[in-house]
Amino acid sequence: MPGVNTVGIISKPGVPAGTGLVPEIVAWLRERDLAVRCDQETAAYAGTGPGIPRDKLPEGCDLIIVLGGDGTLLSAARAIGRREIPLFPVNLGGLGFLTAITMEELFPELERALRGEVRIAKRKLLNTDVVRADSIIASYTALNDAVLSKASIARMIDLQAYVDDQFVANYKADGLIICTPTGSTAYSLAAGGPIIFPTVPALCLTPICPHMLTNRPVLVPETSVVRVISRGPDESVFLTIDGQTGTPIQSADTIVVRSSPFALHLIRPPRARFFDVLRQKLKWGER
Repeated sequence: MPGVNTVGIISKPGVPAGTGLVPEIVAWLRERDLAVRCDQETAAYAGTGPGIPRDKLPEGCDLIIVLGGDGTLLSAARAIGRREIPLFPVNLGGLGFLTAITMEELFPELERALRGEVRIAKRKLLNTDVVRADSIIASYTALNDAVLSKASIARMIDLQAYVDDQFVANYKADGLIICTPTGSTAYSLAAGGPIIFPTVPALCLTPICPHMLTNRPVLVPETSVVRVISRGPDESVFLTIDGQTGTPIQSADTIVVRSSPFALHLIRPPRARFFDVLRQKLKWGER
């Protein structure tokens, strides 16, 4: 990838492989006269000082290496925000739908990336606003999904959903997932939602254990604005973004979800075609 001068590294903490791998990557990059920015977890592996807070690390980076699993990548995607810096995702173990580069492939693929010989997949992001009394009180960006779920061991929650100006349904359920195609292989899949090819311009509404068995997942155009109103008591509902951050929801709050104009730029190895990854990760049968 010509024009790369500064590389950031974001790492999952507590991975035994990181102790040996991170110093090797840092040395490899510096041998090629590249500046390196490490987040706090990476710096702990490398022994290079306190490191940079993750939300500040992307500043000035031309490429970011993510060491971990899909959870680490989701955190990195939120840190990058609207910058659209290419991510080089390395799987350090686990399921990893998005982190498709193995440790054995790391250096050959990194060499190819620096030469610009890579395939970059653009994965659309999701913007979510929480509106209370006509004011936006919280805003989030997600790669996978926005999830409205029970905040405690209480009863089912009551949600009223609209797509653009059309009323969809009153959901009495354990929750509701609004996901991107990328997120279709995450929580939505476990809740019975469809697998969506990454380039399909759609959003998916997947109810979680709905009381009405006829409440099924619904695909809507990517251009849609989804509005969900909480009809239950205060803080009976919790909004979770990508399974990692969120906020309690009050009665009558409106959660507004729409596709972002920005995308995550994800470096993919040549072999990591969508159905190849599905067969590997979901243990589908070979031919």
